[in-house]
Amino acid sequence: MARKNGQIIARGDGRWLVRVYLGRDQKTCRRKYLNRTIRGGFRAAQHFLNAQLKKSDQGRELDLDRLTVNEYLDRWLKLAVQPKLRSKSASDYRALLDRYIRPALGLHTLRSLAPLDLQRVYHQMYEKGLSKRTIHYVHAVVHAALEQAVGWRVMMTNPASDLAVPQPAREQMRVLDPDEARRFLEYAERTRYGVLFSLALTTGMRPSEYLALLWSDIDWHAHTVSVVRTLEKGRGWTFAPTKRPSSRRQVKLESWVAGRLWHLYIGEPSIPDLSPPTARPIFRSRSGRPVNSDYLARTFKRLLRAVGLEPMRLYDLRHTAATLALAAGVSAKVVSEQLGHASSAFTLDCYSHVLPHMQTEAAMRVESLLRMGGLHVEGNPTQIRKTGVGSAELHLSPRDLNRLINSQNSAFCAQQGER
Repeated sequence: MARKNGQIIARGDGRWLVRVYLGRDQKTCRRKYLNRTIRGGFRAAQHFLNAQLKKSDQGRELDLDRLTVNEYLDRWLKLAVQPKLRSKSASDYRALLDRYIRPALGLHTLRSLAPLDLQRVYHQMYEKGLSKRTIHYVHAVVHAALEQAVGWRVMMTNPASDLAVPQPAREQMRVLDPDEARRFLEYAERTRYGVLFSLALTTGMRPSEYLALLWSDIDWHAHTVSVVRTLEKGRGWTFAPTKRPSSRRQVKLESWVAGRLWHLYIGEPSIPDLSPPTARPIFRSRSGRPVNSDYLARTFKRLLRAVGLEPMRLYDLRHTAATLALAAGVSAKVVSEQLGHASSAFTLDCYSHVLPHMQTEAAMRVESLLRMGGLHVEGNPTQIRKTGVGSAELHLSPRDLNRLINSQNSAFCAQQGER
């Protein structure tokens, strides 16, 4: 029985052959069919045929039912990841999939992929001793890939949803306190990359940002530096856009850092430079090439050991800059703009746990506000003694107390406005 581009052929003994036309092969020009034997009544065969034709009406390619996980991941990386993400992020995605997913599930057909298959892979990673952070990252990439398959109508549901994935613990960041930062900078200033470390610790720029700086990015009169690009290493060195639009920003330089950069600029030795004249980063190796961030990280740890400080990541200089600025009383909004964060709320969420004194200062300010106008709270918060001439004890309910405090706050704010 013909049904649009499909057929139901009786095979006897309650068996039916359902054939769905898939078009012609591009190479051989031969017709392609999806053949499936259905056991049961005619209605079961008709139900299967209607479901396949509905998929075709919705724009799904029925030959994708034969698509393997490997083939799909190749398409996803090419069509969805590469145009959207930076080349380094796309390379990291591919490396994770090649290492952990393809060997175990690459030959599975995409339509047969079940949640239990993915859960088994995550469990094997856990048994091998991989960190929860790595497992969580792999799961995030797989979930994004399969969610796109649902959006492309290749799959009806995402098998990576609702899985038991270990949640990584939030790592306590390591930062330098003011004394440690001073000791480190005094020692680093005597080395080749002393200016670079001074810039990193005082501005909070990412390594990929300060390694991509050009002399033309510095405004010597305003003592500012413009962050407009990043440096990436693949088959060669390339400049790339910043992590996000908000990462394009101007950062104020401390005067002593601007002075050291100026001395570096006017006294730069004449060394061979293999990059084009218009794309020469400020910080280069002895051979004239851009500085490799991995080499810089090793140099950084070596300097920490020389000063007697505990090891930390190169990226933690960014955290140190933010922590020192917040500790000095700089507003979270200003620090957020300096770091290129999407919002000041994200900045506070990242760094408030290393600044417990901020809560103390906030409590002291509120306490000072509540004490204004001669009000003093003793013991029971519903009993307030008003000091001054003819002082008397007032017994107030909590609601009256709040009204009284609000009225005092309004009066104080009005006075400040007049000033």
